[in-house]
Amino acid sequence: MRLLLVEDTADVADAIVASFANRGDAVDHASSVEEAADVLAVQDYDVIILDIGLPDGLGTDILASLRDRGKPTPVLMLTARSDIEDRVAALDKGADDYLIKPFDLRELHARVRSMFRRQDMDRSGRIEFGDITFDPAGLTVEVKGSPVSLARREFNVLEILLANRERVVTKDTLLERLYSFNSEEVSPNAVELYVGRLRKKLCDSRITIKTLRGLGYQMVDGE
Repeated sequence: MRLLLVEDTADVADAIVASFANRGDAVDHASSVEEAADVLAVQDYDVIILDIGLPDGLGTDILASLRDRGKPTPVLMLTARSDIEDRVAALDKGADDYLIKPFDLRELHARVRSMFRRQDMDRSGRIEFGDITFDPAGLTVEVKGSPVSLARREFNVLEILLANRERVVTKDTLLERLYSFNSEEVSPNAVELYVGRLRKKLCDSRITIKTLRGLGYQMVDGE
């Protein structure tokens, strides 16, 4: 996933960014309403994690701006406020979920991935395409019932291609989903490398990853 975290408490933000990055997700971090507005002007995200109380305003202002512009991006609100009226107000402004501080990072991960799955996948999160079974929660992949071992980036590429199965995914889209703004400069050749490795590991599957010159990649069922 490509995530945006808007959180001004440094230790909380560092812990969240590190936990998602360890799973292979790309996370951009903003610590104010202004910074969030700047990154949202140039980048779309799969999920936004948004603190309500920020130094220069309210996270709900960012949320309201997103919804006013017709952006359906799933938003999870973080709040230290236990008052039910604050939570209801956030939900009424278009938040998809909320979490009260302090929270367990495992619960945050579960809620974020649940919101992401609702967009393109069934609620179980498992995808069965051809002879491939993909479980993002369990971090497992099977081909014809046999487990396949994938490196973190290979798993991420497969997740993106399966979420867009039968559709063309551009190389730029893969780069945006795999790497955050703070990542080292990444060559588009890195995408070709991961796709090539993924093809080799899925060689026993009837599913193929087609390269469409000048367009991108397409995962199709070759049955």
